[in-house]
Amino acid sequence: MTTPAGAAERKTADFWFDPACPWAWMTSRWLIEVQQLRPVDVNWHVMSLSVLNEGRDLPAQYRELLANAWGAVRVCIAAAQQHGDEVLGRLYTELGTRFHNQGLPQDRATVEAALAAAGLPVELAQAADTDAYDEALRLSHKEGITLVGEDVGTPVIAVEGADGARVAFFGPVVTPIPRGEAAARLWDGTLLVASTPGFYEIKRTRTASPSFD
Repeated sequence: MTTPAGAAERKTADFWFDPACPWAWMTSRWLIEVQQLRPVDVNWHVMSLSVLNEGRDLPAQYRELLANAWGAVRVCIAAAQQHGDEVLGRLYTELGTRFHNQGLPQDRATVEAALAAAGLPVELAQAADTDAYDEALRLSHKEGITLVGEDVGTPVIAVEGADGARVAFFGPVVTPIPRGEAAARLWDGTLLVASTPGFYEIKRTRTASPSFD
């Protein structure tokens, strides 16, 4: 397997996620796959669809989803504050596996099970029901969304551009999750567009739902 020039240099990807979002989950699993094939470190950060959509006129069903989505992001912030940012990756894996692959309800019991599986105190689930961590949550959200703009959602990924500064994008939005060389090629392409001055957007209408296979 060959890699493009420069691909062997160690890279860092900053990734902002909301555990409730199935599309962010797909992209995150792609990044996990990429880590097996390219020298890349992933820094995990929390953003919030609930924060992003505050004050917007939304369908009742989506408003209910967003009201419930506060819980998991608050727990993630609490876990990072009390146990270090390095726990976010494994906690997100446990939450996302239950929320999306297993289709479990995004409730207190599921969050507690995810915390236990991630080796974290289940008492952290209490953060879901308090606004004590909302200031830190909003700051983390703001960091990611400021890089990419208010007219997108989750996920947000930031990589190093041609001048060394971080370049951020919404996405890539993919289904099913690219595996093997396909995952590596998409990563190489992400670095390519990030290094192209003035590049902003490639987009097409989604015609498939997330496939977690």
